[in-house]
Amino acid sequence: MDMIRENLMDVERRIQQACLRSGRERSAVKLIAVSKTKPASMIQEAAAAGMLDFGENKPQELRDKYELLPKNYRWHMIGNLQRNKVKYVVGRAVMIHSLGSEELAETIEKEAEKKNLVMPVLAEVNMAGESSKQGLSPGETEAFLRRISSMKHLKVMGLMTIAPMTEFPEENRVYFRDLRNLAVDIARKNIDNVNMYELSMGMTGDFEVAIEEGATMVRVGTGIFGARNYGAL
Repeated sequence: MDMIRENLMDVERRIQQACLRSGRERSAVKLIAVSKTKPASMIQEAAAAGMLDFGENKPQELRDKYELLPKNYRWHMIGNLQRNKVKYVVGRAVMIHSLGSEELAETIEKEAEKKNLVMPVLAEVNMAGESSKQGLSPGETEAFLRRISSMKHLKVMGLMTIAPMTEFPEENRVYFRDLRNLAVDIARKNIDNVNMYELSMGMTGDFEVAIEEGATMVRVGTGIFGARNYGAL
């Protein structure tokens, strides 16, 4: 059996166990295979093993893989998105996970209007307040969502966070729990055009803890594809 299929089976087993521990249905959690820097051949191997949701960090890489690979693959933009690269993503990605500024929201809105579609987005929240990370502070998230809620070609589906890198997944539990609580609080406000259906949180090192705290999407790269080779595309 090939490495990717084996790794996927292992990740799947761990997801099921985390769902069991937290009394959640397996169907409540979507696994996104983070395929950044990985060649098309590896992505096709993952697809052959049943994986169709892939996460990319670079807009051009998402565009190129979208054009190259079968159209039933679902692409998620999970990395920092600059405004001049929005055109590569809108119309190709099924969701943008990394919305963190009004200017970016306006650019996505314009591009989506041009392409006559509604772009699903998640607001990225910097739960740990790390200076190296993008995203909104928890305190400004609701006001930000209210300001962009009138945009007709942008659909807020929930929140996303990137927790700190740590050897001890338990250390990130507080950030996942706080993101879920923030989502619950915002959902109660019934803001027009703002949904809190999705919580995109948890990566290879801590996705089980994220699931226990309510993640609906987990982003796993190394755990599926192995260590990254940044020299190859």
